[in-house]
Amino acid sequence: MSPIKQTKEMIESHVRKSLGRLIDECKNLKHLKQIHAHILVSPNLPIHQHYFLITRLLFITTTVFSSNDSYHYAINIFNHIEKPNPFVYNTMIRAHSGNIHSGVGNSCMILYKEMLENGIKPDYLTYPFLIKGCTNQVDDRMGRIVHGHVFKNGFTIDLFVQNSVINFYSKFEDLGNAVKVFDEMLHRDIVSWNSLLSGYLRCGDLESALGVFRVMEERSVFSWNSIITGFVQGGRAIEALEFFHEMQVLGEDRVSPDEVTIASVISACASIGALDQGKWVHSYLKRSGLESDIVIRTALVDMYGKCGCLENAVAIFREMGEKDVLAWTAMISVFALYGLGNEAFDLFEEMKMEGVKPNNVTFVGLLSACAHSGLVEKGRWCFEIMREVYFIKPQVQHYACMVDLLGRAALFEEAEDIIRSMPMEPDVYVWGALLGSCRMHGNVELGERVSSYLIKMEPQNHAFYVVLSDIYAKAHRFDDVKRIRVAMEERGIKKIVPGCSKIEIDGSIHEFSVRGCPVTMMKEIEMVLTGVMTGNSFISN
Repeated sequence: MSPIKQTKEMIESHVRKSLGRLIDECKNLKHLKQIHAHILVSPNLPIHQHYFLITRLLFITTTVFSSNDSYHYAINIFNHIEKPNPFVYNTMIRAHSGNIHSGVGNSCMILYKEMLENGIKPDYLTYPFLIKGCTNQVDDRMGRIVHGHVFKNGFTIDLFVQNSVINFYSKFEDLGNAVKVFDEMLHRDIVSWNSLLSGYLRCGDLESALGVFRVMEERSVFSWNSIITGFVQGGRAIEALEFFHEMQVLGEDRVSPDEVTIASVISACASIGALDQGKWVHSYLKRSGLESDIVIRTALVDMYGKCGCLENAVAIFREMGEKDVLAWTAMISVFALYGLGNEAFDLFEEMKMEGVKPNNVTFVGLLSACAHSGLVEKGRWCFEIMREVYFIKPQVQHYACMVDLLGRAALFEEAEDIIRSMPMEPDVYVWGALLGSCRMHGNVELGERVSSYLIKMEPQNHAFYVVLSDIYAKAHRFDDVKRIRVAMEERGIKKIVPGCSKIEIDGSIHEFSVRGCPVTMMKEIEMVLTGVMTGNSFISN
């Protein structure tokens, strides 16, 4: 090799390495564009090295930077690449699948079609990105077509591809196909199991989810978080707390609770009023060194509020630095729960001064505060500014709050006017709020009319018959009370969910209902009652 040629290759290699290092170390899009310009005008780069640097630039643009500007810049780079290879197509399909403004599924499929037309074979990376695009775009039909191509092109044994297919079907709540793909897999990993677990939880099938969870040989923090959160959302908070304690025992050093775990457990404590458990979780949070972010602090505000510790809720709220709308709304809702309407509106004014814009849930809290405090005028004003000032379209729950507010104040005509003005069909909560007010004020005529609506909507719901019976009893119309009870017996209507009470003792939740009670607790209760009766007998003697 001649010295001139050798020197030229050394210069080319140095330029390529220098530009490649600059691309990898680039911190912002502006500098990346400057590097791109340098590549385009550099005289010392042969075609193959120029191609390598441009594709590297494209990859960094789509993976390191996630702004809308970087996304459109990546499209511009791609459009100027001659004969894109599989890596380039996969990079762009991935970029489209992760960008919510791109029309995702359609853009991915256009690139995929172009790829096939150019004779470029998709690989094991192409299909997961395509399926992710269909999932994000909520394109069920296109996702199934892609699955057909996966089968046709022989990728049914690829673990990465099959995991993405299971996740797709799970997110569309098609558990039949998700299980079928799962069962046909030759090899599974933790992602396979987690995807199936999430699918069952998303469908609300807690028993099947628990079955999957119990046979998993390995569990990640995602597995534990999924089962805990799923059971909290499914109304089985006591079991969710049991999973949390099991996680601490069985997880050992391999799996430790994270911020998501703590937020879900705090939510579980809030839903069942487990104050001691909530306090323990709060102290665990401090000891563990986990970051107490705004989500966890908001959950703590909600938990302490629902468990009767208003002072603790206020203290945590005040200790928070920057607060988002969820934090403000949580504190407003706590005040509403305690019937502190004026405090809720003072906080609302403070929220506005901080420049935080309320959302529809904020107004549910404010209207609820008005209903529990009897603030009719403020409730009317609140309902008005929600629409006229913040342009929030009232939802069913807002109308239910207004009906509750007006009904509690015995303003039945105005409450009925509100119902008639609803742009959607009033649901059981709207009519139920009015029926409850009829019971409160003994409005028999309206109560009969409202209960007939509710019984037509849910003929087997025992609650409506019971409330109507209470209305009759309050009006001393005992023949009608008897008639309602006979009608319930003839229609086979029974109270499905028995009344129950929960009590927290030494950090454990005990439930008492007509279904049965803990045997140990019953023995202790019998002993106490026997002692009381014996004591009374002794005193009477």
